[in-house]
Amino acid sequence: MGILDGKAAIVTGSGRGVGRGHCLHLAKNGAKVVVNDILLEEAQKVAEEIKAAGGEAIASNADIGTRAGCEALVQQCVDAFGHIDIAINNAGIVRDKTLLKLEDAEFELVLRIHVMGTFWIAQAAAKKMIEQGTGGSIINTTSGAHFGSFGQTNYSAAKGAIASMTYTWAMELAKHGIRVNAIGPLATTHMSATFSDADKMPYFPPENNGPIVCWLCSDEADFVSGQIFGTGGDRISHMVQPHYGKTLIQPGGWEIDQIRTYFKQHMQPEFGAFGMLGKPYPFHAGVKPPVKA
Repeated sequence: MGILDGKAAIVTGSGRGVGRGHCLHLAKNGAKVVVNDILLEEAQKVAEEIKAAGGEAIASNADIGTRAGCEALVQQCVDAFGHIDIAINNAGIVRDKTLLKLEDAEFELVLRIHVMGTFWIAQAAAKKMIEQGTGGSIINTTSGAHFGSFGQTNYSAAKGAIASMTYTWAMELAKHGIRVNAIGPLATTHMSATFSDADKMPYFPPENNGPIVCWLCSDEADFVSGQIFGTGGDRISHMVQPHYGKTLIQPGGWEIDQIRTYFKQHMQPEFGAFGMLGKPYPFHAGVKPPVKA
């Protein structure tokens, strides 16, 4: 018996890398899987791998960059397996450039695949789950990049939006028995190979993210919703929801002179690790324009 016996799942962008690992673990734990990838050949390879191991899977190349494609993918799962219980938003794309070089098309493409694709899949899947009346689980994919990542304005924005959508959907869908969580996976993939200094990083097996995803989708995890976890490598790390930190109170409101008196003394010590890599706060000495020769 597997912890996902009887459940049907879709995984976007799962022809390779992290998504492939999700599919293999889902099937190993009893789920029937729709392997989705824009590259149909890659999706078919994963589906065949699952079937060769005794599982059930079909391949799909539905385009999750469109509403029609997302709705078709959800319907494929229902048509093939009779229902949908799990939707895993894994598909992603990068177009890395710094703010001053980033073009509209590159910004819009990354947001469409990550943010709109996640929204369209979640909405279509949730509607089916509500219609079925059996609840379900949605797993989104965010990243530590939403803490700030040099050269990734579009990707960071997308991953931050996905984190916020995860919190919101968990609140909205709980009454229907639908749980919504997210992971920030650590993995060496064709996408991570585009990052600067990727060749200097250790190898992180993409499939190491699969077990926690499977468990989060199981009924055993019915108490987990609205949470984000850093996964992969040797870790399961709870990404704490953003919240207000140190707060200064001034009855009647703050005036400039009062801010000048108290802000530096009480707030500057709070400026800690900065960005996805958690480097020490770099701006204590000030951010100033370059000195002209």
